Amino acid sequence: MYAKMGITMFISLYVTRLVLNALGASDFGIFNVVGGAIAMLGFLHAAMSSATQRFMSFYEGQGDKEKQKYIFNVSTVLHLGIALLLVVVLLIAGYFFFNGILNIPPDRVFAAKVIYGALILSTAFTVLSVPYEAVLNAHENMLYYSIVGVVESLLKLAVALVIVSYAGDKLVLYGILMAVIPFIIRTIMQIYCHKKYEECVIAPKRYFEKGLMKEMTSFAGWSFLSLTSGMVTQYGMGLVLNNFFGAVLNAAQGVANQISGQLMVFSNNMLKAVSPVVVKTGGAGDRVKMLDTSLSSSKFSIYMAAFFMIPFMIEAPYVLKIWLKNIPEWAIVFVRLQLLRVLLEQFTHPLIISIQAQGDIRSFSIYTSLANIVPLFLTWCFFEMGYPPYFLYVSWIFMWAIVKGGLILHFAKSKCGLSFSMFNKKVALPGFFTCVLMVFTGLLPVFYLETGFLRLVLVGCICWGTFILLQHFIFLDKSEKKVIKALFLAIKQRFVRS
Repeated sequence: MYAKMGITMFISLYVTRLVLNALGASDFGIFNVVGGAIAMLGFLHAAMSSATQRFMSFYEGQGDKEKQKYIFNVSTVLHLGIALLLVVVLLIAGYFFFNGILNIPPDRVFAAKVIYGALILSTAFTVLSVPYEAVLNAHENMLYYSIVGVVESLLKLAVALVIVSYAGDKLVLYGILMAVIPFIIRTIMQIYCHKKYEECVIAPKRYFEKGLMKEMTSFAGWSFLSLTSGMVTQYGMGLVLNNFFGAVLNAAQGVANQISGQLMVFSNNMLKAVSPVVVKTGGAGDRVKMLDTSLSSSKFSIYMAAFFMIPFMIEAPYVLKIWLKNIPEWAIVFVRLQLLRVLLEQFTHPLIISIQAQGDIRSFSIYTSLANIVPLFLTWCFFEMGYPPYFLYVSWIFMWAIVKGGLILHFAKSKCGLSFSMFNKKVALPGFFTCVLMVFTGLLPVFYLETGFLRLVLVGCICWGTFILLQHFIFLDKSEKKVIKALFLAIKQRFVRS
């Protein structure tokens, strides 16, 4: 997963540079705002994805292969229906998006509509790939999952290189080619899973159970509520920004989202690997191990995010100057605040896996959905009162990182038996002091050196040196040190054998 991350992160950052320079800030902003519309209305895909993966991993933990065949077939039928529904809903929604909601220059409306149509097909193929992703995740087959991810990144690089040299409408071609990629990826995963795993049998007449469909749909419904509110807010923030400040600010937001997404690959990879373990232990009835794994996930999620994000936040102006030829207005501030929000969310976000593993997520989804949607209204009020664009992130940080974080802790305690004292000891205090000390030490070169490559290197080395010393001497317990030592020995032996 981390080998894949290293390759895909480099490619993705380079692709963004190529695409931003080829399209320009305005067209890049249009692609982000139109693509955001697809993402917002693709919430059903995300909801069913979490439901399918939860059920597949749960019964993998119980060792029930026959039940997994039912889950795979029920999931396949559901996702086919969802894909068709999304196509219809998105086509209807497109009328409203292009007649009063989106603020797009008149001469670029046709291009935006072509992109919208292409991305609808892209979304449908992405939805249809969910059952296969769930199977790979349940079997913890991260090698093949990583290979597919690298192939996807290489395809995106190929698309970027094509549009750089294309003489026609680059935005239209970019949208169409990007829509073809999910179809290719879905085909690759389908062929592999049917050859590799016995539960991947498409026979809905034989392996169909109404009770299971009802259970999965109910779980997905509550996941849908929570994810929908989050996606509505994420896309709504872009619309509010677009309404008050225009498409160029959407380009700045797109850069911030791109950077945070790439830097979060480290934590997301770990959570991708840990998620089936947590759900499997829940399926096996071992709640103690489930919580212990979730707390360790939270701590290391913070560490992985801080390790890369804090140096980047400190040196954001210089890094963006190297990466992008033309930095969109407000991009530096947006990047820093976006990274701060994501970093704070890591304190509690991995605990959601444990809450979902136990199955009863009704109350949790209702309360977190309310917390998800509030920043949208706060941001609108701030902009109406004349506050600057970065207040978008101020409201986001308060509601998502602080208020929603408190809700996650409350439900992890009431539903899973989480101990607050254990959370503080194992996650909150180590994470907080690690981040604060990395910031203080990392800022030292800023006060004494001019902006440049030397300062960038020093900031990184000091931050990472502080991180390593804190973990080695203070925050890692004996069992965690033992695991890390075993990991390094395994890597060393692998290289010696090769």
